[in-house]
Amino acid sequence: MKALCVTPERHLALRDVPPPIQPAAEHVLVTMEASAINHGDITFLRSPAAVGTALKAAQHDVWGASGAGRVTAVGEGVPAEYLGCKVAIYRSLRRTPETLGLWSEQAQMHFSTCLILPEEVDAVDYSGSLVNVMTAYAFIEEVTKEGHRGIVVTAGNSATGLAMAALARRRGMPSIFLVRSEGARVALIEQGIEHVVDTSTDDFADTFERLTEALGTTAVFEGVGGDLPGRIAPLLPVNSAMYFYGFLGGQAPFSLTTLLVMAKNLTLKRFSNFESATVKQPGKLQEALRYLQDVIGDPLFRTRLGQRFTYEAIDEALAYAGPGGTKAVLTAF
Repeated sequence: MKALCVTPERHLALRDVPPPIQPAAEHVLVTMEASAINHGDITFLRSPAAVGTALKAAQHDVWGASGAGRVTAVGEGVPAEYLGCKVAIYRSLRRTPETLGLWSEQAQMHFSTCLILPEEVDAVDYSGSLVNVMTAYAFIEEVTKEGHRGIVVTAGNSATGLAMAALARRRGMPSIFLVRSEGARVALIEQGIEHVVDTSTDDFADTFERLTEALGTTAVFEGVGGDLPGRIAPLLPVNSAMYFYGFLGGQAPFSLTTLLVMAKNLTLKRFSNFESATVKQPGKLQEALRYLQDVIGDPLFRTRLGQRFTYEAIDEALAYAGPGGTKAVLTAF
């Protein structure tokens, strides 16, 4: 079968690899319908500093972190409900030696990397979703446990931002979403998201500070970087924490005074899916998947689909920059 495999130089090679026949215990075979290319895929392939352990447990070095398809066979120990179902997949939720990645005609995954989709939805619409949805779920779980009751999302119109909005709304959690243009602000409001603030306006600081105090949003999901953390830190309530997840701002630094950190009792820390209790503890991961299975039909969870590419056109797919944050989607044919 056709598969895109990572070379030692982190290039991609289209190869013919043996298809899995009988799934290993606790694994499923999935006929892949589509795999959206997420930011993390590009970071891994193009950045020498990206974590190099992601392929240690992967047959034939087949790449692909996100995708969707239909389960055609299940191994011993897999709940019977998975057989024949459409699933969205986030490969990194469970890495095993039997894993065969998603940029292939047929994948082999541990069943705990798969979220069962409603039969009436198009699986392609969720071909890049589960990474964002699980990130949002794990973050909200973590900050709630740490005593926060409201959140700020700096990359408000990102796929993870939309997933955060959907989950926060279902939990009744106060939330503020930051965007960088009026068009993005209007787009989120049209999707039913209430508190959206444009960081480019003259009254941003006053508006944002007033909202954070009124809503008690003390946990910041920081996915932008650059100078934004330094801009918003003085505007946050006392006892706030900033959780760093992304770096859209590249290498641009930000600055904080020690007086501000002490006066606000401000905490700075990173957030990682893989270090969260949701992902590290198998029981909590299954609990998360069951919860998300019931709510995944929310339109805010859908992948923003852009142009479709075959495996042969992988270079064009990786270079694709779609409008409105749409993603390139890989299909075998």
